[in-house]
Amino acid sequence: MEKKKWLTTEYPEIFFEDNEVGRMKKEVWDASDEEIDKILADYDIPSPSETGLGYTYIQNTPRAVAIEKRRKNDIIFVPIGVTENHGMHNNTGLDTFMCTQLIEGVRRFTAKQGHECNITLPPLNFGNHPHHHLGMAGTVIVPAEVVQEALIYVMAGLWDDGYRKIILVNNHGHLWNLEWAIQEFMKRFQVPAIVRVIDWHRAIREFFFVTDRANSLESNFIHAAEAETSVAQLLFPWMIDMQYVQDAQPQGFLPEGHFDLSVDPYRRPSRWSEGEGHFAIERYATPEGVVGTPSKGRAEKAKRPIAAILKYLTLLHDHIREAFPPGTVPDAEKVTLRDPKEIAPCLKEPMSPGWKSIHELSKIGVFEKL
Repeated sequence: MEKKKWLTTEYPEIFFEDNEVGRMKKEVWDASDEEIDKILADYDIPSPSETGLGYTYIQNTPRAVAIEKRRKNDIIFVPIGVTENHGMHNNTGLDTFMCTQLIEGVRRFTAKQGHECNITLPPLNFGNHPHHHLGMAGTVIVPAEVVQEALIYVMAGLWDDGYRKIILVNNHGHLWNLEWAIQEFMKRFQVPAIVRVIDWHRAIREFFFVTDRANSLESNFIHAAEAETSVAQLLFPWMIDMQYVQDAQPQGFLPEGHFDLSVDPYRRPSRWSEGEGHFAIERYATPEGVVGTPSKGRAEKAKRPIAAILKYLTLLHDHIREAFPPGTVPDAEKVTLRDPKEIAPCLKEPMSPGWKSIHELSKIGVFEKL
């Protein structure tokens, strides 16, 4: 087997895989400040929220127009929202608006390219949370099964309407719920689809590492601290008020080195989500709602990471569209256990002659929820 090739940087801990994704990241890494500003301008970042603007999300677009858009491009981005205390200076919808602002940028960019992608309003404004967020005012915690079942049937409904390439974009610490929902959706319905979840900050983790470059972050990405505050200041500064900012530090009970931080900068044995009890819960250790130094947040520090994730989401979009043009999906004989003849009517244009809904499929397999 040929030895894997890597694209290195001036920092030994930061390197990229030598493939199209890695080369794109390296290009953004090496870009000048002027080139970064040009990338952001291509996506019209920053821009006001489009949630109440017509002809943007599928829910605020006339259905006839939405159908025509979907026939040209059936990829849909789904922002995952929550309501969570992110400190006195930030809004509790921070995780939601990070994701909506990003996918709105991708929508605008692909529209300029002549094949506008689809975006949907957040299926969740409240989500599940890790144990250490229990008891925090401003954090609304929904049971895991509610989040999971909601997402399963959102994906089923989108698939039924012809959106069969579904990309969940997440910023919040409940990734395990989203992964479970995807796996259960595929097991329960067994239909051909492209479905994935992206923790967007982890997708471009290299750009959140601390370096001595100009406009680098001075601390690692962690809940409601410098990185998230910087991103918020860039994407929706009208929702942030730094006069209320407070810094706070967590209280751990074990030596560091076992559990990593939000974007796994240290490659430690366990991700932050793979354990509890080794540090004090947020209510007692950091009642300020932050973990770190949000006072260091600056919009300029978020420009390169945001440019990187916009380019990555676009590259992912383009790869999916190239592999599976509008109206096509992976071969049912290779990705499900259903008889392809049973699925064929469901793959027709929704509401066209001979079309059948996903809800007309027979139950199949041991994973069907009773």
